[in-house]
Amino acid sequence: MSDIEIIQDKCVGCGACLSSCPYGAISLKDNLAVIDDDKCTLCGACVSSCGFDAILLRKDKVEKSDISGYHGVWVFAEQKAGVVQSIAYELLGEGRKLADILGVELSAVILGNSIEQACRDLVARGADNVYAVSHPSLENFCDEPYAVILAGLIDQHKPEIVLCGASTIGRALIPRVAIKVHTGLTADCTALAIDEEKRILLQTRPAFGGNIMATIICPNHRPQMATVRHKVMKEAAPDSSRQGKVINVPYDRKMPASRTSVLKVVEEITSMVKLTEADIIVSGGRGMKGPENFKLIEALAKSLGGAVGASRAAVDSGWIPYSHQVGQTGKTVAPKLYVACGISGAIQHLVGMQSADCIIAVNKDPDAPIFKVANFGIVGDVFEVVPALTKKLQETCGK
Repeated sequence: MSDIEIIQDKCVGCGACLSSCPYGAISLKDNLAVIDDDKCTLCGACVSSCGFDAILLRKDKVEKSDISGYHGVWVFAEQKAGVVQSIAYELLGEGRKLADILGVELSAVILGNSIEQACRDLVARGADNVYAVSHPSLENFCDEPYAVILAGLIDQHKPEIVLCGASTIGRALIPRVAIKVHTGLTADCTALAIDEEKRILLQTRPAFGGNIMATIICPNHRPQMATVRHKVMKEAAPDSSRQGKVINVPYDRKMPASRTSVLKVVEEITSMVKLTEADIIVSGGRGMKGPENFKLIEALAKSLGGAVGASRAAVDSGWIPYSHQVGQTGKTVAPKLYVACGISGAIQHLVGMQSADCIIAVNKDPDAPIFKVANFGIVGDVFEVVPALTKKLQETCGK
């Protein structure tokens, strides 16, 4: 078992380890360091901070598995009603780069029913191979059967990298698959790269509340698995002339058991543009001061033909539903135009929108962090600036 120990004969009670612990797991008692086992994660930060070698960290030896037989990059292609979701095309675009660096094939895996056209679309977007499992029981996503089938395909074909979208479906599915194939998983990645010398996938994601970007590796097990945030990577361009192989995987066995079942799928009916697909987003933050003032955001969004977003502060205050939240714990967006109204620009929010082509910020504080990432900044009162912008757009565009 991994554990950590304070060697009392060496500890001088200097307290250097207290500030080094990111989890606040160390305190001083009777001039000796004491570790709270409930808070300690065995990260080892305190070991390097101790100048008296008074902290001993013992970690389990990592057993290396045989990874020599694993080749290829796989993308799980999420589909709804037989239509491939855009996150899959983003992963194919990034997967193509990774596969080319490694000199291997790029494959897509799709589970569903009546997915013939979806398979052709995946080939057109860059897949060399498409593993297709078609069955009436797979028409609607259900995590347990999907996980069993996908894990079986991975065990059989042994890809070295498996990518999936960090969507509601991906977050429910891929952790189950990782456990079944006995490998690691990095969630919510915002960047991927390859260490060409070691053939290791470098998986970058926000950590410690978005305050740092951590690069995570899985050197001893395969496949290397990651979920990737929507809209942080560009979609692979379609090419109808591309040739690829569609491998239809028959599934004539009894469908894996599931503790849940889909009774009915109800499409959300709304007059508003879907946030993650919008080319224009107008977001409001704490500076809007109340839910009644979000009608100003809605009016500006309507005049631009865009969607309404919000910061976490506005959502947590109950001013607008969570489905509109942009940021680390909300949705990641990459519109052509992002208008931030009354949003200070906390790093958690910036992570979700900084990939926008053009950012316009409206804030009365000239030192607000949002201005550091904005292409255009308006220092002023949102209750004066936003209505004025809306009025001018309505006069100009007739909306």
